[in-house]
Amino acid sequence: MANGTSQRPRKTKVRTLFLSDIHLGFKRARVRELIEFLNGIEAECIVLVGDIVDTLSLQRRFFWTPEHTQVVRMLLARQRAGSRLIYIPGNHDASLGMMADMLQGQLEVHREWVHRTARGERLLVMHGDQFDGIVSCAPWLTRLGDAMYDVTVMLSHSVNNLRRALKRPYWPVAERIKLSIGVSVRYIEQFEQVASKHAREQGYDGVVCGHIHRANLRDVDGTLYCNTGDWVESCSALVEKHNGELQLLRWPHGAQAVSRPAAELVPDAA
Repeated sequence: MANGTSQRPRKTKVRTLFLSDIHLGFKRARVRELIEFLNGIEAECIVLVGDIVDTLSLQRRFFWTPEHTQVVRMLLARQRAGSRLIYIPGNHDASLGMMADMLQGQLEVHREWVHRTARGERLLVMHGDQFDGIVSCAPWLTRLGDAMYDVTVMLSHSVNNLRRALKRPYWPVAERIKLSIGVSVRYIEQFEQVASKHAREQGYDGVVCGHIHRANLRDVDGTLYCNTGDWVESCSALVEKHNGELQLLRWPHGAQAVSRPAAELVPDAA
């Protein structure tokens, strides 16, 4: 007979969790989805791959809710509970002024970081804005793209607020629209090629980044390309399981695993 108490769902336990482009302080950030995601996962190491706080948006228009504060508190609580917390600034939070005040030196900060998986693979972790000078569009295309982005994100936000009220799963409207536009797709492909080439030339097995809000996990000419996605459009994160396998998780369900050659676990692969 049931005792009347409800059991909490078991949390997914992973070795490493990579999150980027949360954009706290931006009105369209999907913080409620992120909070639910964080409640369902435990990680030995959490790597924040840039644009966690959107200081550029906050400078234009201050927007901050208790849910935005809750995300920061949840991440710091994981650090106090024993998770290693690493922060890599992006182009929207490069100053770190506001972040530093909130975090009070409670996490590691690096411009770039090298992650060694349980299989011994060395992954270069960086936000990705370093490639803005290499991967670019004509100025008029950039202006048009910015305008279209604002409209599609606003549409996606409204649609998903309605879907949430109707208890329907999150639907990445903005991402679908982005991938239907040829110029956008070519930009994404060029970015993936440039990031992968950079990691390969530096002697790494792969690269982990964010920045372009396009979650992906694939092999590019023998180099592993991992993009965590974001929490404005795709609601996604990258995780490393305890056996070294990498997966792209999309809220509220689904995981895309990448096939890598079988390898023994490497001791002291921190």
